[in-house]
This record gives sequence, C-alpha cells and structure tokens, in this order.
Amino acid sequence: MKVGLIRCMQTEDMCPATTDFKVMKEKKLAFEDVQEEIEVIGVNTCGGCPGKKAVTRAAEMVKRGADTIVLASCITRGNPIGFACPHAEPMKQAISKKIGDTIRLIDYTH
Repeated sequence: MKVGLIRCMQTEDMCPATTDFKVMKEKKLAFEDVQEEIEVIGVNTCGGCPGKKAVTRAAEMVKRGADTIVLASCITRGNPIGFACPHAEPMKQAISKKIGDTIRLIDYTH
C-alpha cells in the first residue's frame, strides 16, 4: 500500500502526525486489515479551511504513486483538539470524485 496522507492545517502546529505514522507502522486501527507493506508517498495538509487544496494535493500524490489516500483523524475525528473539521464530508466527496474508484480512500487513521 502506498499512502498519501492529508492532515488538518489547523492542528499541524500541535500534532507532528506521530500517531498516524505509528498506527501505519504497527498496522493498527484503520490499517489493521492491511497485509502488504505500507509506504508513505507524501504528507500534506488540506491547505486550510475549507480544505479545497486537499483535492489537488490528493491527485498529486496519486500521480506520484499513491494507491491510497488517507484523511488523518484530525480532519474526520478532531484529534487532538476535539473538533472535527466541519468540511470533512464535502472534502472527502470531492477527493473521491477526483481520484476515482481505483484509488482507495480511508477517512481516519486512529
């Protein structure tokens, strides 16, 4: 699995994505059913509210080899600030439409 990770720009100054990388490495939570090796192709933010840059950034990571786009839990579950992105669902739908059916989209990490 070749992952492109998209995280929340609002939380990047307080969260270095340590848990995202840990659950990938240990194949836990969102990655527990993954059998193959996990390689991170790229990490980027959504670009800030309302997350419109996430679409082009996801597409760029796919061009660079990602077969899976992962929205970090800071976007969909609000970790670590306890406030999920109010734009998470439209962002997810727009990314899915852009990358198509052949690229997997995971909407959380932990």
